[in-house]
Amino acid sequence: MTGGVRAALLAGGEGRRMGRLGTGRLKPLVPFGGAGRLIDFSLANARASGLDRVLLLSQYAERQLMDDLRHTWWRPGFRVHFGPYDDAYRDGPPAELEPVSGPPERGTADALIRKAPYLFEPDVTEVLVQHADHVYRFDYGPMIAAHRACGAALTVSYQRIERRYVHLFGMVEFDAADRLVSFVEKPAEPTSDLVFAAFCVFDAKVLHHYLELLDGTGWQHDISRDVIPAMLAAGEEIRGHEVPGYWADIGTVERYHRAHLALVDDPPSMPVDTMPWVVAPAVGRALVPAAPGISRSVVPGDLVNHGELDRCVVFPGARVGAGAVVRHSILLPGAVVPPGARLDSAIVLEDGSVQLVEASSTQDVAG
Repeated sequence: MTGGVRAALLAGGEGRRMGRLGTGRLKPLVPFGGAGRLIDFSLANARASGLDRVLLLSQYAERQLMDDLRHTWWRPGFRVHFGPYDDAYRDGPPAELEPVSGPPERGTADALIRKAPYLFEPDVTEVLVQHADHVYRFDYGPMIAAHRACGAALTVSYQRIERRYVHLFGMVEFDAADRLVSFVEKPAEPTSDLVFAAFCVFDAKVLHHYLELLDGTGWQHDISRDVIPAMLAAGEEIRGHEVPGYWADIGTVERYHRAHLALVDDPPSMPVDTMPWVVAPAVGRALVPAAPGISRSVVPGDLVNHGELDRCVVFPGARVGAGAVVRHSILLPGAVVPPGARLDSAIVLEDGSVQLVEASSTQDVAG
């Protein structure tokens, strides 16, 4: 079903809009859901869909990301491919890496061009483009099958959302046959409530053609702003594939917080046992509706709680001191809430500092 498909994971984000969450780590490695990191969702989806490897497209602090993924996602039957650095990592993280020369990446299309020799190999018939900061569980198999069945040049994922949020995404519109007729990146005045869910399946030869066609012109070096509009204008067959269930683009601290609160909704956006358990995988996790000191929170089996938790998501190793009250908050791995603390809509980081969500500011828990 997925033979001939090359998955390409865009993971070059610095996470500048993530505040303290992005300090000292890449955005793809920001912890999420009490279970893993942002990047783990796309990788878990690829593996569950029967793909055996994913090509990493990254540039910013690439060494940090590759060292992590070599440890967490190189396993029998599935691994992340590191392009020009892949051979160097086969026996473990190398002591040194020779820098790969080339122009700086200015957008998502440049990331594809930079890794073209590993993306467009002779046996590759389709390219699945993924993002490393999207939270969702999805089987790509039916989407790939539908793409092949209709002979499309491109199949784009889409989801219906509230119209007031469409301006934050790429807006899409389709005809009665589910053919794409309009694609507008971050429209000022949305005319549709459908948005591009940002993963898509290209015919490999068609994608290669448009990357070569656009390269060197006055373009924005972006898949959504250049490649897809150019294909649409040329009359290419572009189909849509609806994404059922939950999908979230984690672009800001506020979206990060909102996505966590959705995990403790009734019903939750995603069951705990469907999330990729990469952080302390041996520690159990559960959504607890009600228990002494806990009200509707995702908690790990090793939680030490002497206070109150209400609608929180807690990672392994966290501790809550006596008399502390924590509401609508996220406790990252090993986070400690001291006795008597009062927190609402906050993110407690590993070092004990707190990022307040509404104000996007930080303070010390103990302060």
